[in-house]
This record gives sequence, C-alpha cells and structure tokens, in this order.
Amino acid sequence: MVNSIDDNLKMREKIRAGLDLTFKKLVAYKKNNDGLFVFSSNGKILKVKAKDIKL
Repeated sequence: MVNSIDDNLKMREKIRAGLDLTFKKLVAYKKNNDGLFVFSSNGKILKVKAKDIKL
C-alpha cells in the first residue's frame, strides 16, 4: 500500500515536471515567432503576447 502511494507521488512529480518543461518550450517557440496566447478568465478573453510572459 505504501509503495503504491509513493509510486503515485513520484509519477505525479514527473508528470508536473514534464508539463512545466513543455510549457517553457511552447513559450520559447511562441516568442521566436512573435506568437500570442489566448486565455479565458471568468468568461473574458485575454490575449497575451508571448514576449510578455516571464518564466
């Protein structure tokens, strides 16, 4: 039981690290191509230039 919980926590950490790395690569790609991100917050559309995102 304890082993499976530890395994799940390790897997969760690896997934989060992978998602973080993927987002950093996406932002870098968008910066190189003068890209734009579009987010939704409380029903409002937000457009953010990739160069304005600080990592």
